[in-house]
Amino acid sequence: MPRTLVLGLGNELLSDDAVGILAVRRLREELDDQTDVIESSLSGVALMELFVGYERAIIVDAVQTGEFPPGSIREFAPADLDRVLAPSPHYAGIPEILALARQLELDFPREIRILAIEVGDATTIGGALSPAVATALPELIGQVKSQVARWQGEVPHA
Repeated sequence: MPRTLVLGLGNELLSDDAVGILAVRRLREELDDQTDVIESSLSGVALMELFVGYERAIIVDAVQTGEFPPGSIREFAPADLDRVLAPSPHYAGIPEILALARQLELDFPREIRILAIEVGDATTIGGALSPAVATALPELIGQVKSQVARWQGEVPHA
């Protein structure tokens, strides 16, 4: 069975930004025998080692674009993301991490899905999830479980 990673990202001290971490905490017991479930507040190149050795990965995170109402769940592939223009590789995004992993010939996931929830407040220190994000959290968890189930039901490639 291909190794699958479910990675919840965020900062649990910053209101809605905690949603990825809170989602994987709820998923940990339900998916424990099927996947590795990890939470992290890391970003950029620091995330690389978390992906090594997995064939598939689901990233659960917050996104704040202002294009959708808070609580909207969005699904992305790495190719859907723009490159990060930053002064340092520490601020690299998923596309840059994948390119670096290929250059270094790392054993990286061949499939990555990103499930992100549009947030309204990702900056209030010590704040709880906003009502719209808290209401959408069970649906986000359900989508992660559905993706894991789809991958588990696939016939391994020869």
